[in-house]
Amino acid sequence: MPKFTYKSYSWLIGTTSFRTADFNVRIEQQLELLDEFWSLRDNINETWEGNASLQKDYYDFIQEREFLVGEANRPAKDARQKTSGLVQIGLVTDDRKLTSAARALLKISKENAFNKDNPLQIPADSFIYMKQLLKTSIDVEDTVVRPFVVVAYALLCLDYLTDEEFTYLLPLCTTYENTEEIIRYIKSCRNGEGNVESYILSRLLSMDNYKEALEFFLAEEVTEDVIMEIGINRKSKKYDAPYYPLYCALSKVALRNDEGSILQLFDAIGGLSANPGKIWKRILFNTSSRNNVERNGFSALNDIPLLQADNEQEFRCMFYESMILIKALVNLHDCSDLNRRFIKTTDIVLFSDGKVTLDVLPNCWLKSISDKLLSVAFSETDKHTEDVSLFDISPFLEIDEHVIHANLKSIYGITIESSVDVTQFINNERYKRFNQLIDSKFTKEVLIDLFGKFERREDTAIRQIVTNNALIPTIFEYIIGIAWYLISDRKGDVLSYMNLSLEADLLPRSHATGGKADITYMYEQTEFYPAHCLLIEATLSDGNTQRRMEMEPVSRHLGEYMLNNGDDYAYAVFVSTFLHRNVISDFRNRRTYQYYSDSYENCVEGLKIIPLATPEIQKILERNVSYNKLYSLFTEAYQSNEPVPTWYERNIVKHLLSTDSK
Repeated sequence: MPKFTYKSYSWLIGTTSFRTADFNVRIEQQLELLDEFWSLRDNINETWEGNASLQKDYYDFIQEREFLVGEANRPAKDARQKTSGLVQIGLVTDDRKLTSAARALLKISKENAFNKDNPLQIPADSFIYMKQLLKTSIDVEDTVVRPFVVVAYALLCLDYLTDEEFTYLLPLCTTYENTEEIIRYIKSCRNGEGNVESYILSRLLSMDNYKEALEFFLAEEVTEDVIMEIGINRKSKKYDAPYYPLYCALSKVALRNDEGSILQLFDAIGGLSANPGKIWKRILFNTSSRNNVERNGFSALNDIPLLQADNEQEFRCMFYESMILIKALVNLHDCSDLNRRFIKTTDIVLFSDGKVTLDVLPNCWLKSISDKLLSVAFSETDKHTEDVSLFDISPFLEIDEHVIHANLKSIYGITIESSVDVTQFINNERYKRFNQLIDSKFTKEVLIDLFGKFERREDTAIRQIVTNNALIPTIFEYIIGIAWYLISDRKGDVLSYMNLSLEADLLPRSHATGGKADITYMYEQTEFYPAHCLLIEATLSDGNTQRRMEMEPVSRHLGEYMLNNGDDYAYAVFVSTFLHRNVISDFRNRRTYQYYSDSYENCVEGLKIIPLATPEIQKILERNVSYNKLYSLFTEAYQSNEPVPTWYERNIVKHLLSTDSK
């Protein structure tokens, strides 16, 4: 029996074994762990390649530091897979040593230096990721492709990509010729000519291994071995054994009109892997209920060509095409998530509302060099691991701010006279997107529901709603920031007040180290309150942990702010899903506390700290209580002489329930 070899038809950035939540922080953590691992005395003179014992040691090392959960059957292999994506994007060498690019990235993370002092106004770490991905090339059979360059080129040619186009067609761009072909095909599809599935199938059937497998399948008696062979599974042909009972039952239904085999067909689909099985079931059946299939027989089937074949050869051909197409769709879908995660690290590509687009300044930069991108898109670079400039990657990539300004005018109709104008325009654009994000994704009803999920620690559900690229405490801060922005009638520069790292789509992301934990909300003077700063401190800690971790830092942050800024009206709100009784007591007693500067030169007389549990924020949102009202409520509560045991209930909870929205 001939053996048909799997051949890659698409690119993938990274490896699916490192498709993890908290993507940025996990990359940074692993770089730190690798650096620490190689500094151990036993490892200094060791090499990685071919050293399974050392690789297992690394697996054990990162497991001890709780980077991994569970036990791998093959630890050395798992260690290679967990680090291979970092090799691919040039952050570690083949020997798993940190590169200069990785050290630059770690320096930014450790120093919390995520500034945006570059012409694209993206965070410093994102600028490094962008440079790395511009250099990253991947071998696809006999070709080399730089995926990120191809994505940028396609976005420039097409203005945007749908999620479907990004997922199923862009990874097939592996040569100059098929990249141009796919871009033309996408334009045709948008005009109603052709579809994604047709292109993928034609691409597969143009490959020698799939053509030869089909010829073999049409000529041979169908057995389990034949089915496993023509599946061309890249891992092991045994994974395709469940397709044999599927074929047998399906052929009886399609060629013999055997109604008794319909239930067998339904059950055979259940033997497939989950995602292929879902697609097969959706294609063949109009119901997902086994009882309905058993009861309705032929009426439970969809009217599709596969079930109407005129002869066995035609049926075999359609079965084979369906099998390889569905497997390809599942593969491309699985890979899309990882591709998206890596591309999002650059902060120049937006994934929003089912579309993929370039952000404003990156679009203005790349638009002027779009005709040059394909000149490097299918080649390697010898600077992959180096922390080099854009010019060193390729001279035409060097950013000319004058060109960006000119393109801002020609593309967006904005006249720019200085970099200040650019910053203002970009800030306005960000707030347009941010407010649209709130209106579509983070309404008051959603925020109220999320606070309930934080209280119950439904972390998986929270990630599904918000993002999987941030730790839960970071998401908590972010949601509080949005809630306070709404409470403040959407006034104030909340995106900078939150002191969080945000992706280009304005969702939060976490980093491995440091960073401010507060939200610093600045208020200008109004008829309702004086100009002042509100420090919002957020925590998910509870019980004695909250008492140990939060009492001193909150007081210190507020005291230092007041000393350094001379803001006598500054105060803090401490937000948690649970308020420890002694935390409330401590904060109440801070109103008579004297906070001194070094050498006792200056002193703050009394610290105003208001504890606030998330159920009360839910009430504020439900009742549409604005900050105008909250400020006076907090002031009255602060000045109250109510004993601590009853203070919160009587001065915060009950007052909120009696406060109107004006």
